Amino acid sequence: MDFSNSTPTTFPQDPHSFSRPEIARITHVDWELQVDFEKKQLTGTGFYQINHQDAPEVIFDVRHLHITEVRVDGIDQDVDFILTEEKPFLGQALHIPLQPASNRVEIQFQTTPQAAALQWLEPSQTAGKTHPFLFTQSQAILARTWLPCQDSPSIRFTYTAKVQVPSHLLPLMSADNPQEKDASGRYFFKMEQPIPSYLLSLAVGDLTFAPLGTRCGVYAEPSSIEAAAYEFADTEKMLEAAESLYGPYLWGRYDLLVLPPSFPFGGMENPKLTFATPTIIAGDRSLTSLVAHELAHSWSGNLVTNATWNDFWLNEGFTVYFERRIMEALYGQDYAEMLHTLGYQDLLHTLEDLQDKPQDTCLKLNLENRDPDEGLTEIAYEKGNYFLRHIEKLVGREQFDAFVNKYFGTFRFQSMDTAGFELFLENELINGDEELRQKINAEGWIHTPGLPQGTPPTKAVLFEKVAQELGKWQQGTSARDLATGDWSTHEWLYFLTNLPRELSVSQMQELNQAFGFTDSGNAEIQAEWLRHAIKHRYEMAYPALEAFLVRVGRRKFLLPLYKALLQTEEGKTRARDIYRKARPNYHAVSTSTLDPLLQ
Repeated sequence: MDFSNSTPTTFPQDPHSFSRPEIARITHVDWELQVDFEKKQLTGTGFYQINHQDAPEVIFDVRHLHITEVRVDGIDQDVDFILTEEKPFLGQALHIPLQPASNRVEIQFQTTPQAAALQWLEPSQTAGKTHPFLFTQSQAILARTWLPCQDSPSIRFTYTAKVQVPSHLLPLMSADNPQEKDASGRYFFKMEQPIPSYLLSLAVGDLTFAPLGTRCGVYAEPSSIEAAAYEFADTEKMLEAAESLYGPYLWGRYDLLVLPPSFPFGGMENPKLTFATPTIIAGDRSLTSLVAHELAHSWSGNLVTNATWNDFWLNEGFTVYFERRIMEALYGQDYAEMLHTLGYQDLLHTLEDLQDKPQDTCLKLNLENRDPDEGLTEIAYEKGNYFLRHIEKLVGREQFDAFVNKYFGTFRFQSMDTAGFELFLENELINGDEELRQKINAEGWIHTPGLPQGTPPTKAVLFEKVAQELGKWQQGTSARDLATGDWSTHEWLYFLTNLPRELSVSQMQELNQAFGFTDSGNAEIQAEWLRHAIKHRYEMAYPALEAFLVRVGRRKFLLPLYKALLQTEEGKTRARDIYRKARPNYHAVSTSTLDPLLQ
């Protein structure tokens, strides 16, 4: 495969990386990694190929990482390296001196207990309860906590990895993966497509594989594999729908890994192997739009990547738009409009939450001197999607699809910043049409807080029927008599998110007896119901609330529930009691957000 257009001529100034890729950058790495569950430690060596022209040094990002030895050009002699003073959330710069002809650097390293990317799980924290588990989460800038790298999304490299694990466990990476265990515990991985560091991933556990088609499959613990394979049965269809929209899938296989429930996100788009939360396994395939989302990242994000985390909307806005186009192709326009409407509701809530930080509601962010995780809000996702839908409505779907196809084709295996996108939009779509330029209003959408004036809300036909049933209940119809038999998860979520602001305990009891919300096996529905239970002091749901918060580590659910508890003195006590029990099960991505609130 030709990756010739993956070499950028210029690099943006990335406020979240010490590396200076315009001087010297890595192009390929060969890693050797040993996974030690007793010490909860990765020990490794990286052999880095360096591209430079007479640079005096190459600079890596590291954070809470122990560097034991550095060599240059294979010479059997240690090199004096420099580690700068540590900076909050950025870590340290690792300076390695180069000779004019140097092209290879060897770094030996060990992880420390503070490695925020790594979560080491005890057997009791897994589905099978028998074997330990390890997984990484590198986005946004946590790759530097488990291996030395130039941790900017604008820097791409290929890699191989030799990984040693206990013989009864299976390792997987964002690379070509094995489908069976090897008694030796030794595995070799290869990633031929150049990727940025935030897409580096490793998982090790008692895993098994089930095929979902010729190019797709799912990994999970043995006790979960049957349910996972059923839930994700449409994955190959999603892949075919995506290709029919925006061109060939360029990553070979597309597999999924179902992680233990402590995983902090719904999914992570690690190339070739999406990491997925078990909270999307609902038993009825109703939450698989998340799979469509992570699959869409194979184009928007993995193929054309935000140059810095200030441009995060280019990853997520395109991906939400693409995800819903996939869902529309498979399940129809009415279904996709439900997703858009729920997303619009989430966007309005986020705009309200950020009213004291209006600049954070612009698509183009300024996250300098801030943790880039602060930019992971619905603004990037839903405002970004709304902007792209706005353009589509103005120029028509056919012309917009041609534009997006050219965007992915032109910049594949490259990074893109917001200014570059605006230039491409101007040249390829606006093309001198002043009236269209005014209507698109890129300045208003990208660089101005909030939503442009006159932005119409989205409306889903299927939700109008939900609103009718909700109205009947408010007018006295028994909950059991409502016409809800064919509702999907999305209709239930719309019902729950639009309940009256004030509910009595008897009304909560009636709804729960009719629909079983407290003990729902659907995490989305249960989490939304538990938020109401906290607000309206529906104490019968408190045991389920505690069980949910102890079991689930997905930040999307944790933050609203803990914030709801913190609204009252009684709730603060309950929140802190639960958090003490639950915190060991949470990944650092979640605890870094929750600790300031609860400790």
